[in-house]
Amino acid sequence: MKINFPVVRLLVIKDWQLFQKQLALYVLAGFVALCFIGLGKPWAFYVGSLMLIIVLVASACFSISTSLLVERKDKTLAFAMSLPVSPLDFTAAKLAGNLLTFAVPFVIILGGTVGVVLATPLPDGLVVYSLLVFAWIAFAFAVSLAVAMSVESEGWATFAMIGSMVLINPYLMALGQVPAIQTRIAQDAIVWTPEAVGLLAVLGGLGLLVLAATAWHHARKPAFY
Repeated sequence: MKINFPVVRLLVIKDWQLFQKQLALYVLAGFVALCFIGLGKPWAFYVGSLMLIIVLVASACFSISTSLLVERKDKTLAFAMSLPVSPLDFTAAKLAGNLLTFAVPFVIILGGTVGVVLATPLPDGLVVYSLLVFAWIAFAFAVSLAVAMSVESEGWATFAMIGSMVLINPYLMALGQVPAIQTRIAQDAIVWTPEAVGLLAVLGGLGLLVLAATAWHHARKPAFY
């Protein structure tokens, strides 16, 4: 069975048009958080960092919950599948649509974060640390999306979203226990240690593997759910 790309494109555009205003608000909130971080004061950095993580987590959960969980609850998915759309087309559209609505604010805020660190008196070593934090959020999003697409239970899907995002706290604590990463945060230089590169590669590879496995699993099913 081949993917009907025109249909997939229309479904992706539909999701994007529905969510673009809300996504713009997340980007705006991210910029507000970056303004706090850019002040360079300890209290402002703490407030801005916490706000930035909350915004990233909220934007990731928003795309999944609105595109999949709410549609399933409101029977929109059942209606869409009654149209001349194959399960493979719908799977591709939901994967692409969720990745798009997550990636746009994610990449914009990521670029803004790197820009703020490099353009302010903040130590440049924060660039590597920030990328490691963003990598975890992207990985958590991939896991949450895979679970939401694979199970019909709203409870389990919500648990996967909350659980994977909440684990960022022990993840940050673990980063602080790695001397090769922790000792370079305060340095005014971007240093890519083997530990940092390896962690980025592992998170990126696992995220892609989870999404690929989800796509393969759904491509073999006779129905989306």
